[in-house]
Amino acid sequence: MPRITYIEFDGTEHQIDVENGYTVMEGAVRNGVPGIDADCGGACACATCHVYIDPAWRDRTGAPGEVEADMLEFGQGVAEGSRLSCQIAVRPELDGLIVRLPETQH
Repeated sequence: MPRITYIEFDGTEHQIDVENGYTVMEGAVRNGVPGIDADCGGACACATCHVYIDPAWRDRTGAPGEVEADMLEFGQGVAEGSRLSCQIAVRPELDGLIVRLPETQH
C-alpha cells in the first residue's frame, strides 16, 4: 500500500498507508486525519478536502480537471499546487506522496 504523509497546518504529520484505488481524501477521513472535512463525501461538489501537493509530487498527481478547478474557486487559500484530495486516486506510484493541509477548509 502506498504511504501518504498528511501535514497539518501546524506541522503535525500523519503517515498513513492507503489502499490503491482509494482517494487521498478517503485515506485521511478513514484514518481520522484532522483538517480534511470532505463535506460532500468525495463527489467534487465542495472544496472542503483541499490540500497542497508537495512540489516534488505535482507531476505524478497531475493538474486539476475542469470540474475540480471550478470547485477550487470556492476553497480558502487556493494557490499553486492546490488540489481537491477527493480527486486524486491512490496508486502505487504515489507511494511517499506528501500533502499539506490549509489552515481552514471554510
